[in-house]
Amino acid sequence: MSVIFLLANCSDGNKINKKNTAAELENQQSVSLKSTPQASPQPSATFDQAKSEQLTNTAKFLAGISVDSNSSLSQLQNNKSWLLHHRFFENAWSKLETSQLTKVRQWSQQELKQIHSQSVFYPFSGPDFLYAYSFFPKGKEYVLVGLEPVGSIPDLASLSENKRDLKLQEVRGSLYAILQFSFFLTNEMKVDLQKQGVLPILYVFLARTENRILDVQQIGLDRNAKIQPFQKGMVSGVKMTFLPKGESQPRNLYYFSTDLSDGGLKKRPEFYKFISQLDKKLTYLKAASYLMYYENFSEIKKLILTQSHCVLQDDSGMPFKAFENSKWDLKFYGNYTTPIGLFANRYQSDLRKIYLKNKSIKPLNFGVGYKFGVNDSNLMLAEVKTFKKLHKSTDVDR
Repeated sequence: MSVIFLLANCSDGNKINKKNTAAELENQQSVSLKSTPQASPQPSATFDQAKSEQLTNTAKFLAGISVDSNSSLSQLQNNKSWLLHHRFFENAWSKLETSQLTKVRQWSQQELKQIHSQSVFYPFSGPDFLYAYSFFPKGKEYVLVGLEPVGSIPDLASLSENKRDLKLQEVRGSLYAILQFSFFLTNEMKVDLQKQGVLPILYVFLARTENRILDVQQIGLDRNAKIQPFQKGMVSGVKMTFLPKGESQPRNLYYFSTDLSDGGLKKRPEFYKFISQLDKKLTYLKAASYLMYYENFSEIKKLILTQSHCVLQDDSGMPFKAFENSKWDLKFYGNYTTPIGLFANRYQSDLRKIYLKNKSIKPLNFGVGYKFGVNDSNLMLAEVKTFKKLHKSTDVDR
C-alpha cells in the first residue's frame, strides 16, 4: 500500500496564507506589459510553426507574459482579470528570481559545472520543472513523475470571461506554495491539480524560463516501454518539446502520472524499464516526503542507486546510509539539524555528525526543500566514483 503524506503545515505550525484578492492586486503599482523576447534561432528539427506559436502564446498568457500581437489572445490582455494576473506574476516572479532562482543558477554554475547529463530524472516531483531546469539547465531531457493527472488546457480564447478568469485563478492558487516555499504541498496538489492537472503549471514554468514550446503530445508507454500516443490502460503522460532561448537544439520534458511504490511499479513494469533505459541518468530529489525511507519504496530506491551516475538531493530523498562509501563520493552543502516536525522521526544522527564535524561544508544562500530558510536547508551531491574519474579525464582532454 502506498504511503502518501499530506503536508498540512510547513514548519513550526505556521499556516499558509493563500489570499491574493483582486483588491490587493489592484492596489499594487501598475507594471508596463513587455513581451519577453523569444529565441531567434530556428529549431534544428521541423515543427508545425503555427502550432508552436499557439502553444507558446498560451503558455505566456497563463504565465502573465504579454503575447504576440498576432495571437487570438492578444486582445484579452486588456481584460481586468488578465491584468491582475500579470501583476501577480510580475511581483511574485521578481521576488522569486531575487531570493531563489538567480542564486540557484549561480550555485549550479559553480558546483555542478563538471556534471554533464543527458537525462534528469525527478521522481516525486509533481510538475516542478522549474527547479529541475534551474539546477540542471543543460539536460537533454527531463523526466518528472507524480501522482497528479496530466490534465489538459482548453482553448483560452473561446472561453467566456468568467471561465477564463477561473482558469487564471486556478493557476495562481496551484503555484502559491512553490513560489513561497520552493516545493508543492502534497495535500494542496491533490485538491488544486486533481481537476486541472499539471499541464497548466508546466506551461507556466516553460514560459517563465523563456522557452519556446514546439509541440505537446499526450503519450503513454506500451508493454515494451516505448512511447506511444496515449491509449486507455497505458501509463498516462505528456511529452513537451521545447527550445531554450538562443538555442537551436530542441529538448524534451516528460511528465508521467504513476505510483512509484513497490506495488505501483509491479503493476507497471514498463515504466521501470523506461526509466532504466534513460541515457546518462542524473537523479534529483527534493521534498520527497521521506518515502524512500520505507520498505515499500525499495524498488525505486534501488533503481536510483544502481543506475544513476549522480544524485542531488535534500535529506527527504534517501537516507545518507544508503550511499555506500565504496561506490559514491559525497559532498554536502547547507545545514542539517532536524527535519520539520511532521517528519521528526526521520532524523539522521549520522548525517548530523557529518555537519557538526566537517567545517568545510559550504553554506547555501538560498532555501530549498521543507526547511526553506537561507542556510536552514541542505543538499547532498553524490557521484559514482568511476563516473567522476571519467568526466574529470574528459574535462582534461577538452
